[in-house]
Amino acid sequence: MNRKVGFKTLGCRLNQFETDALASKFVGLGYDVVEGSQGTDVFIVNTCTVTNQSDQKSRYVVNNALNHGHSGMLIITGCMANHHKEKLEQRYPNAYVVGNEQKSAIPQLVEAHFNKEIVPSNQNSGGVFSYAPAAETFHTRSMIKIQDGCDNYCTFCIIPKVRGRAVSRPVNEILDNIRQVVGFGYKEVVITGVNISRYNHNGVSFSGLLKQIVDIDLDFRIRISSIEPDSFDEQFFELLKHPKITPHLHLCLQSGSESVLLKMRRMYTYKLYKRVVARLREMDPLFNVTTDIIVGFPEESETDFQQSLDAIKELQFGHVHTFKYSKREDTRAARMTNVVPGKEKTRRSELLRKEAFDAKLNYRQQFVGKQQQVLIDTIKENYSKGYGEYYIPVKVMQGLEKNHLYTVRINGIEIEGDEPCLIGELL
Repeated sequence: MNRKVGFKTLGCRLNQFETDALASKFVGLGYDVVEGSQGTDVFIVNTCTVTNQSDQKSRYVVNNALNHGHSGMLIITGCMANHHKEKLEQRYPNAYVVGNEQKSAIPQLVEAHFNKEIVPSNQNSGGVFSYAPAAETFHTRSMIKIQDGCDNYCTFCIIPKVRGRAVSRPVNEILDNIRQVVGFGYKEVVITGVNISRYNHNGVSFSGLLKQIVDIDLDFRIRISSIEPDSFDEQFFELLKHPKITPHLHLCLQSGSESVLLKMRRMYTYKLYKRVVARLREMDPLFNVTTDIIVGFPEESETDFQQSLDAIKELQFGHVHTFKYSKREDTRAARMTNVVPGKEKTRRSELLRKEAFDAKLNYRQQFVGKQQQVLIDTIKENYSKGYGEYYIPVKVMQGLEKNHLYTVRINGIEIEGDEPCLIGELL
């Protein structure tokens, strides 16, 4: 009987990419791969530490596995493992705490464990780009990691500490990775990293890399993951018109207040951000811009907060990921003293979420009567579901095949919790 390895992944798409690569490697080694810890010989928690809530969720996953009887090998990896390594080793003495730099070597660590050839996890060879293309993953889309780390040092962000300085993956490795996963059968690749717009390898910029990606003579579509709006050039805007590139960007805003953006040490102004969105909507009035907004940053006034609400109305985001500001030690913002009380952050968050929902619904209503190319990723008894090229969920009330693209006409919208889902029929 094969050994079983389980995964739980928290946080960003970079973590998802790394989990998928590890899972695929374990499949190649003969392991059965599952989600969750139940009945596993190895349970790997790929953690996030971007907020205090992220830390709490990561600890909950570990504790829940132990409380439900997991007695096999436990590995805690990801950004929380970098940020709180000593604390985690003290709290979970039987676990292996593996930092991001050694994450890619986890399969070797597991093999050594079962072969009774243990070495300390921090001595395993690895590297932030030492992941083989993943043939077997938890996702319909294939994540393509092009970059890691960040040099921006925003005042609220712990990522440069836990992911390190910005590094870019060699161009030829990225192109080979894409060719291989398309060969595996993936119809869509997602370009991901910590700060992908700052990609630069041997003089090749992000736009230069993207041009080489679209020139690959294979049939696939390209989705660009979360990106900063501070370094776009004309070539990038021209490339967004290419039929392989989906009309959606998750364009980080964080605040609609120029004053707050300055205190956050963001590398752009709201005025610049608006110009970028205007260019995108000039190319395609339906271009989907989604974003992140932090509520309750230290010294955020009621006027500052109102400017974030106004930004949602003005720019009509397709989705807003709302964060309540979370103090992170070892960041500049942690030393700011004029903090927003917790109840006030909660109040503002609720108001912003309502404004964001209204904007999302208004945006998605524009697709009724139009067509979408939907990549199916979920099959249920009575329906199939996936995402169109604008990265909006679409439900079709019949059984379809997973990882296939279908042309669908949108007939209406169904509200599922706080998620307006498009309802369509095959053409």
